[in-house]
Amino acid sequence: MTERIIPIAEARYPTRAPVVPDNAPPVSGLLSDQRGRRLHDLRLSVTDRCNFRCTYCMPKSVFDTDYQFLPQSSLLSFEELTRIARLFVGHGVEKIRLTGGEPLLRRGIENLIEMLAQLRTPSGVPVDLTLTTNATLLARKAKSLRAAGLERVTVSLDAVDDAVFRKMNDVDFPVSDVLGGIDAATAAGLTPIKVNMVVRRGVNDSEILPMARHFRGSGHILRFIEFMDVGASNGWRMDEVVPSGDVIRRIGEAFPLEPIDPNYSGEVAERWRYVDGAGEVGVISSVTRPFCAECTRARVSTEGRLYTCLFATEGHDLRALLRGTYSDEQISAAIAHLWNLRDDRYSEIRSDETAGLRRIEMSYIGG
Repeated sequence: MTERIIPIAEARYPTRAPVVPDNAPPVSGLLSDQRGRRLHDLRLSVTDRCNFRCTYCMPKSVFDTDYQFLPQSSLLSFEELTRIARLFVGHGVEKIRLTGGEPLLRRGIENLIEMLAQLRTPSGVPVDLTLTTNATLLARKAKSLRAAGLERVTVSLDAVDDAVFRKMNDVDFPVSDVLGGIDAATAAGLTPIKVNMVVRRGVNDSEILPMARHFRGSGHILRFIEFMDVGASNGWRMDEVVPSGDVIRRIGEAFPLEPIDPNYSGEVAERWRYVDGAGEVGVISSVTRPFCAECTRARVSTEGRLYTCLFATEGHDLRALLRGTYSDEQISAAIAHLWNLRDDRYSEIRSDETAGLRRIEMSYIGG
């Protein structure tokens, strides 16, 4: 097999040139990596901008008024994003999640959703299309998002106490507006809504039970995420991690829980339900119980870099192919080549040494 090396375009983070193999095997929809993990989920980042400055993601000390976000010309167009998504679907992706930054800041996002909603798997099934948001614009956009073809939303919410929440988002945004966005999304049919809370010891772990109380019986699925060392800007320390086991214990003491099976192989959240039938909670335990062995996610940044791990230190420049003279077949072959070589397992090998690496920021590739 001969290979062609593509020159690297400008990159904010270290970026490898993609390889387009000649004589690539036919697309089968059954890609697997070096550890036998299939390709099932695609995270598409549509902007690196956000109107929050959460301390665990985009702290003001780094993302200040002088921070240079990507220019519009660097971002993938909606047509380019849809083209990439279609090629990933051909390789087995069944679920696409739009992320950011804050994806609702991308002008005309409904047009992209409408384009992606037309995608079908090789068996003819519509792609599962979702979006993660901080909900600041959700009340005004929920109806149009649903009309465009969005199926569900996940809302990031780190506290129901207004003072704690304002301190967490660091832009003085009120929790009532987020809750209003959740109500609007519910009314529009973007359900079941998942609510993600990043838990940081000494910052908002006092909100675990209040969050559980608030969303019990609501029909929404509350999920608690361990504070992770994503990127290099959030000052991560192991002693600020609240293990998911402790979260489940705290909730279970107040509201008895029982475990339930995952929805599909590779689902990252461990699922629990209230014994009294009041709903479901989940925990995402990347630090204390790594799930690398079952990770089926690929991530594409807003400027077209492919990342095969949330904790990556470098990406692969697919935009160079999209804006070059390469056919769908050639780009598809490059994607397959990269996934076949994938051997990421950061959370399994996490150490003081790896924690010091300059990883890609979560605001750049999405959570």
